[in-house]
Amino acid sequence: MSTSKFLPRKFKNFVSHAINFLLCALVTLSVTFSHAAPAQAIDAPELLPLEQTNVIDLGKFLSGSEKTKLDRDLTNFEKKTGWKLRILTQVDATPGRAVKKYWGLNERSVLLVADSRDRNILNFNVGDDVYSLLPRGFWIELQSRYGNQFFVRDQGQDRAILSSVAAIVTCLEQDGCAVVPGLPQEQWVLTLITSLVGGIIFGFAGHPRREGEFFAWRWALVLAPLWGMLFLVFGIGPVVTRTGDILPIIRNVAGFSGGAIIAYLIPSPKRSTSIPEARP
Repeated sequence: MSTSKFLPRKFKNFVSHAINFLLCALVTLSVTFSHAAPAQAIDAPELLPLEQTNVIDLGKFLSGSEKTKLDRDLTNFEKKTGWKLRILTQVDATPGRAVKKYWGLNERSVLLVADSRDRNILNFNVGDDVYSLLPRGFWIELQSRYGNQFFVRDQGQDRAILSSVAAIVTCLEQDGCAVVPGLPQEQWVLTLITSLVGGIIFGFAGHPRREGEFFAWRWALVLAPLWGMLFLVFGIGPVVTRTGDILPIIRNVAGFSGGAIIAYLIPSPKRSTSIPEARP
């Protein structure tokens, strides 16, 4: 989908998604991942299935085929890498602390708990060895991106779980990630906007201020910390750290260039460079 078609049609959805993304990021800064959910204080082993499985879907968030495939994939992933990833969904009833013994959770384990009673449905219990590859900021971003109410409402609870699992598996297979891979549309649009604003500042800074001057490079350099931060740090940085796709980078560079050209072509009052002769 092209940028020109996306912005007008999705502008309202983008604003709501962007606001929610920022709010969730602030809220989840207070989340402690040393426990999966408040309900873990109880111990109800009778809720656990007799047959060993990697996925316990008490909340019925997953379809039968999704649960079967996920269970098989997690078994193969553990055999291949040694990392243990387990999924628990719940609504009213929870096995609580019994899952630790049932699954043998240890320092190389990740327990994903999906609970629809919480504002953000995702919680993680992460072993210490996992933190060396996936830092705390990774889990905060993962929870904010896929567990928020907007994503769950638009994509479904199953997609929130499967997307989170895919991100964890990908990063553990490649020996760690500082950030969650992938660039959601609303996040890319934010980077495009900051690139555009950076270009506008660059273009206005370059307005000629002297006679015969084509571009005011001195003023552009003075304002470089501002437009450079908007374009490079907030416009290009989030893209290159989350995806290897070159297309978003090309679009952001085009946005910066377009904003600079438009701002440069907007007429501005010219400063007088000559001093009128004094009359007798």
